[in-house]
Amino acid sequence: MVVRTKKIMPTAIITGITGQDGSYLAKLLLSKGYRVIGIVRKNRWGSIANLEYLSIEKEIELKEVNLLDRIAVENLIRDNRPNEFYNLAA
Repeated sequence: MVVRTKKIMPTAIITGITGQDGSYLAKLLLSKGYRVIGIVRKNRWGSIANLEYLSIEKEIELKEVNLLDRIAVENLIRDNRPNEFYNLAA
């Protein structure tokens, strides 16, 4: 009998993911096998040039969350259970 264990992928949430530091951090984490969730501001979906430059825009889950909305941030954390949270928002 072969027992297969499902590898659990660590999850990271990054605020400021569309900036230079956030996009390079996302690329590093993806290379280490992480699931990466990026927080973007409302109406800022078009500014993913850094992610496109690194060819990682399709590997990241982008979520629109207002960081001033405590409940929305708590819900994001509760729903995704990240192992790591990086705050690089300006």
